[in-house]
Amino acid sequence: MTQDPLTLYKLITLYMLDRVTFPLTKAQIGDFILGHDYTNFLTLQQVIAELIDAELIRAKSLHNRTYLEITEEGKSTLSYFENRIGDSIKEDIAAFFADHEMDMRSESAVRADYYKSTSGEYEAHLVVKEKDVTVVDITLSVPDKDTASAICANWQAKSQSVYQFLVTQLF
Repeated sequence: MTQDPLTLYKLITLYMLDRVTFPLTKAQIGDFILGHDYTNFLTLQQVIAELIDAELIRAKSLHNRTYLEITEEGKSTLSYFENRIGDSIKEDIAAFFADHEMDMRSESAVRADYYKSTSGEYEAHLVVKEKDVTVVDITLSVPDKDTASAICANWQAKSQSVYQFLVTQLF
């Protein structure tokens, strides 16, 4: 029995999200699916949108990233249809995670977003999580959107050194 390619892409996405203990970004899933030439960018966006609409995955957008997590309904659905994912695809996913898990975990653990506060200034909200524990949670009030955006853009690369600085200064 042949299967609809969209169904396979949905199952791959659910399978990937089920195999990690942290949210994956759309880009991380795209790195795997597009990198293995399973489909194109537009089809992948359609697949993700349909999974969100069906409430099989949950999406949360922060600044310039969309984080995806599998829902309980998604886990249940995957348990019924996981056998439709070929062993070679599962092996490719396992290899992809083995090669990239630390980078993916770091990218998902370090989050930054900004918003306009009621005072008219902008607030950059910077977070680092390890597993489900918040390690750092900083909100900086700045005068304009460009500054807030720059702070958020730099947080990914500099969060570890900022954390180390705070620890050495405060302990």
